[in-house]
Amino acid sequence: MANKTKNSAKAGHPNRTVAANRRAFHEYSVLESFEAGIILTGTEIKSIRQGKVSIADSFARIENEEVFLYGSQITPYEKGNIHNHAQDRVRKLLMNKREIQRLLGKTKEQGLTLIPLNLYFKGPWIKVELGLCKGKKLHDKRDSIKAREGKREIERAMKKSNA
Repeated sequence: MANKTKNSAKAGHPNRTVAANRRAFHEYSVLESFEAGIILTGTEIKSIRQGKVSIADSFARIENEEVFLYGSQITPYEKGNIHNHAQDRVRKLLMNKREIQRLLGKTKEQGLTLIPLNLYFKGPWIKVELGLCKGKKLHDKRDSIKAREGKREIERAMKKSNA
């Protein structure tokens, strides 16, 4: 008989991505990424498990040495009652005090932004991958598109020569 553990993270289950912010990589240069926990209500977790979440237009801000997530959309749970959550409420993120101090310094001095890149399950918990980002200018976006197209051309040529 197999010995089962209660924590699925210990059992070796991979992280399951629920929502990804693909637009962030187009509009921002990601310098560093950090993992943060998120405080949610029960109906929010149920909606996230159903995949009804969007972090496309969201951002994080540090206020009073605490990190908050703004603009994330979690659709209200269909089978929820009067205690259902508000769709676009501000959610608190959980990080170490040292990490918050470091991020505060970089966002104030260098004018960087905190953008959520991924929302995923890590065992039984939901985590947010925050990126320390710098906004791209129009020419930077063009350069990244050219580099991506060049890479595709090289891969096609390699595939043709191997076939």
